[in-house]
Amino acid sequence: MIIELINRINDFNEGLFSSFDSIIEGLGMPDWLADAIIDSIHILPFLFFIFLLIEIIEYFYSEKINNFMKKSEKTAPLVGGLAAIIPQCGFSIIASTLYLRKFITKGTLIAIYLATSDEAIPILLTQPDKINYVLPIIGVKIVIGVCAGYLIDIILKDKKYIVVADVEDCHLHHEDDGCCKHSVSKRRKRDLIYHPLKHTLNIFIFILVITVILNYLIELYGRFDILPVIFNKVKFLQPVFAAIIGLIPNCAVSIAITMMLIKGSITFGAAMAGLLSNAGLGILVLLRHKDMFKDTLNIIGIILIVSILSGYLLQYTVKI
Repeated sequence: MIIELINRINDFNEGLFSSFDSIIEGLGMPDWLADAIIDSIHILPFLFFIFLLIEIIEYFYSEKINNFMKKSEKTAPLVGGLAAIIPQCGFSIIASTLYLRKFITKGTLIAIYLATSDEAIPILLTQPDKINYVLPIIGVKIVIGVCAGYLIDIILKDKKYIVVADVEDCHLHHEDDGCCKHSVSKRRKRDLIYHPLKHTLNIFIFILVITVILNYLIELYGRFDILPVIFNKVKFLQPVFAAIIGLIPNCAVSIAITMMLIKGSITFGAAMAGLLSNAGLGILVLLRHKDMFKDTLNIIGIILIVSILSGYLLQYTVKI
């Protein structure tokens, strides 16, 4: 049913942009450039719809999610991992804040970081022929995130929960910003439209730039059959490179990794290594606190190790 709905939306897009496609194709651009522009423009309506839906969920239910997380304790890694799979840029920030306030354990925080889907799911949903990646990515992220979260808590015996009646009673009073510099802690009704529009534009620019670069490289190296040779030679190291790049707290990183997976430039295992380590902007919240710098490095190290090992396991066991 969902796939049929997505196919209908894409059919609608094809008709909506048919005149635009003809204009672009008639400008005499190289095929790799024209295709990049057309493909990127076609996903605009769908991206906006997805981000509008996410914004509505964040606006009306984020406080309930936060309160539930604070009360869940033993089930926190599971609850956090399941909640984090919803593509919302503010959740990793909220999780980091809860960790700093000692509402959740290190295992729960890492479970949320690993499960955070960021932009991968919305982008894949705009590609009908790549929808088969969606459920495996969601499943892998949840399983690895939750298992890693519980294992970390068992090993570290981290049970530092503090019961506080009101989050505002804590000493950490600063307003957290989301990916588009919108407030995560203080939401406004105008953001219900303004932020999805701004986020859609930002993601569109990222996708356009990355698609142009990838199409150009494929066109350039494809003529000489060099591209397959290059990627085959570094195939063994792909999960390592992807996981390290994934640590960069930027929406463009998950977009780049997802686009390379779509283009077939990297393996599924490598893509998962990068998407697992891509914890969104949450790590930046931790890095703001210099007194926790060593602890933050430990968290980053754990995320990197889990992502790389998971990437290698998936690279040689899962074929999609």
